[in-house]
Amino acid sequence: MEIRESIRSFIIDNFMLGKSPEDLSESGSLLDLGIIDSTGILELVQYIEETFEISVDDAELVPENFDSIDNLIGFIQKKSA
Repeated sequence: MEIRESIRSFIIDNFMLGKSPEDLSESGSLLDLGIIDSTGILELVQYIEETFEISVDDAELVPENFDSIDNLIGFIQKKSA
């Protein structure tokens, strides 16, 4: 499964209860759209660390890395390189 599909599936399955998957934009802010909250970010970090076998430092927990699917993909690719 590619990175994008994996992340989308995790977010839809865990945070989009009662919402349409079509509401999940690739570039939209997960926080601003109310899809995920601060606790959800921690769940997302755990998922990313386990699934992609990378370590996320506290300093990397910034919107530039975690606020959208596109940002997450870029972050994972950079950490995996």
